[in-house]
Amino acid sequence: YLDRNPALATNRDHLFKIQRNPVENTTGTLTEVGLGQTGIFINGVPSYNYADAMSYNNLGIWNRNAVYFENDGFDCAKGHPSPVFSGPPGPGGTLEGGTYHHHQNPSAYNVATVELSNICDIYLADGLYVPNPSEHSPLIGYAFDGFPIYGGYGYANTDGTGGIVRIAPSWQTRNITDRTTLADGTVLQTAEYGPSLATYLLGAYAEDFEFINNSGHLDIHNGRECVTPEYPDGTYAYFATIDGDGNSVFPYVIGEDYYGIVVEDNFPLPGSTASTDVTIDESTTIYNPTASSLENIDKEHLEVLVFPNPAQDVLVIQSTFAQPFDRSIALINSKGKIISESTMYQGSTMCFFDVSTVYAGTYFVRVAAGYLQSTSEVIIK
Repeated sequence: YLDRNPALATNRDHLFKIQRNPVENTTGTLTEVGLGQTGIFINGVPSYNYADAMSYNNLGIWNRNAVYFENDGFDCAKGHPSPVFSGPPGPGGTLEGGTYHHHQNPSAYNVATVELSNICDIYLADGLYVPNPSEHSPLIGYAFDGFPIYGGYGYANTDGTGGIVRIAPSWQTRNITDRTTLADGTVLQTAEYGPSLATYLLGAYAEDFEFINNSGHLDIHNGRECVTPEYPDGTYAYFATIDGDGNSVFPYVIGEDYYGIVVEDNFPLPGSTASTDVTIDESTTIYNPTASSLENIDKEHLEVLVFPNPAQDVLVIQSTFAQPFDRSIALINSKGKIISESTMYQGSTMCFFDVSTVYAGTYFVRVAAGYLQSTSEVIIK
């Protein structure tokens, strides 16, 4: 991670609880969308809110926008890991891994017409989906109040008519020349002022935005009641909002508060090292497609692209599409010795080998699943 994030994305076991029949929170006390996990994408990656947990001068008034401040540290799919400690967090604990997550629309940087990062030129990734202005975006996840999360495009009208449009938030950047007031009109004391716009551009802080009702398609939670392909009778749904170039726009996934009643067990107890506080005390159905799906694979399912070829620093192995089973990947030298190994897990389409310290020569990339395997030749300089 180019921002020198010390954490690495490591395997994490998450146990989340998503309501089958979510309901609007009409109690008058809405649940704030706080730091950490706010929902789950369909590939198992948690969603986070806009924040990076830091504020200007540590006053909690001008709260930093992670999408702005951490842009250099996101990978091609706009994700990165938050640190996981054993023992107490911080200096008293030991960094043992990281929880990979997204703060924003989880499509790759390089699908935008104006790229906000060139990281895809270094480490390519597919992203969770590719926004398509000609079709309704797929269901990409669920928030912790049980309501679905969609990508950036949907039906123009909430009843499913009017064609496909880019779904716009009703959160807008404020018309300000300095950071001396808040959106509700509060005039701040001098010590509470934010940094100048010349130092940090408008949009760097959450307080640079204001909600203007009906200025976009969505409400203050960044969702709306509407018809979707998966919910032909209608549902409340959040949208991972993007701009006309395909880049993420505030509040990215969910606004300041959840629309529905939240399952509190999805948030770990203070001081807990567990991912969530969810437990299961009833019979369950476990989905494990690996065993059955391997019975019906053929060699076409193992075809991959290997690039660049010749390679010098990083070798990328990309499948043509995701498979519902794991594939073992091996880099083998001309004498048949395995130099490096990796796993392309089910649902994934890509893995990498660091070949910066590998001797120049001819090598082979072997892809195997079950009793089948395929081999590709590659030159390393």
